[in-house]
Amino acid sequence: MEEILKVIELQRKYFASGKMRDFKERRKTLKRLRKNILSMQNEIYDALYKDLGKSECESYMTEVGLSLAEIRYMLRHGKSYSKKRRVMLSLSQFPSKGYKMPVPYGCTLIISPWNYPFMLSIEPIVDAVTAGNSVILKPSEYSPNVSKVLTKLIGMTFERGHVDVINGGVEECSYLLDQDFDYIFFTGSTRVGKIVMQKASEHFTPVTLELGGKCPCVVDKTANLKLTARRIVFGKFLNSGQTCVAPDYVYCQEGIKDELIKHITAEIENQYKDSLNNEDYPRIVNLKQFSVMKGFIDNGEVIYGGKCDQEKLKIEPTLLDSNFESETMQDEIFGPILPIVTFKEVDEAIGNIKSYPKPLALYIFSADKKIQKRFIEECDFGGGCVNDTIMHITDPKLGFGGIKQSGMGAYHGKVGFDTFTHYKSLTKKGKFDLPFRYQPFNKLKYKIIKLFLK
Repeated sequence: MEEILKVIELQRKYFASGKMRDFKERRKTLKRLRKNILSMQNEIYDALYKDLGKSECESYMTEVGLSLAEIRYMLRHGKSYSKKRRVMLSLSQFPSKGYKMPVPYGCTLIISPWNYPFMLSIEPIVDAVTAGNSVILKPSEYSPNVSKVLTKLIGMTFERGHVDVINGGVEECSYLLDQDFDYIFFTGSTRVGKIVMQKASEHFTPVTLELGGKCPCVVDKTANLKLTARRIVFGKFLNSGQTCVAPDYVYCQEGIKDELIKHITAEIENQYKDSLNNEDYPRIVNLKQFSVMKGFIDNGEVIYGGKCDQEKLKIEPTLLDSNFESETMQDEIFGPILPIVTFKEVDEAIGNIKSYPKPLALYIFSADKKIQKRFIEECDFGGGCVNDTIMHITDPKLGFGGIKQSGMGAYHGKVGFDTFTHYKSLTKKGKFDLPFRYQPFNKLKYKIIKLFLK
């Protein structure tokens, strides 16, 4: 653990040197990162395939491409975000000038997960570096090949002390959390998120927690069922269902259940034909997770799918007939299993969704704008889509984050810059002075103060 302490000390010295105060230096590192990602694409794809069985196309779409988009966005806007802003102050401050000055927190810790191990490491690093911070990255031990590539990429791109990687498992992660960082950014499970928050509180360290939850996908009787099915299948079975914002269950109106299932099964056949032998269909990350998914299938009422290949760690897209008492409806599934639950009326659906912990995402498929509005306004969730799934997380102009049990804080684009930034509030005054704020007070001063402050 001495090596970890040495890295933290190196980071603090680097940050104190002030080298990254100038945005020109930040820009250079972002450009270098983009160049190195492009030069290492084949190594990144190979690592993602070894760890998760992702195809090159899916790896670019969900990992490399999104990371490059975040870098491009910050290269365009980071300089503007980093400028001190003039603020018009109230009359009580006359005569003075007000400013909001963005400054980095300092030495930050980013803990990334295994399901999107490249993108969920690089995007927060980009946001933190654009804001002027130093970063220690702790990647997941469950995606070791990607961790090796990240270590190489970061070593090629950043100076020691600016961005460093600490590899290892639970012991290393726990030791890191015992240290005094200026900011912690964590992506992972709610269970571990509680530990991170508890550890951070010991040092009064601010945190961003990107967690998960049971993301509902509501389909009412007015929806275009064929298009709905296509978009549900895309969002649910991407990365073999191992996506924090994947639709966790379909909540459809009773009268359309059979037709919707027919369209979903047709789309699965179209998008994931012969999935157990399909090289473009990712596998489950490890045997432990595979066993959990197989248990859901063995104990559930299978409508479609359900076949498993333990040797390949693959489970074909599976539909289960379910209800709110079913085993699959108790916790986030995080795999290629999609329960189908029904409701009669909108009030019932909204009430049941609100009875669950607040999800990271909610999806509503409906042609009725009044119904769309009700779900959006009456249900609490981190973000979501109307008549689509997961696409809200792909644009840097939209912040991404959870609420309560599904997380706190957000990132992507300007929101990501703000996450890793403290805004100093400054008031600047000259020699002219208004005497009424000073003692001794009298009736005239009291009247003037009431005139200014009301």
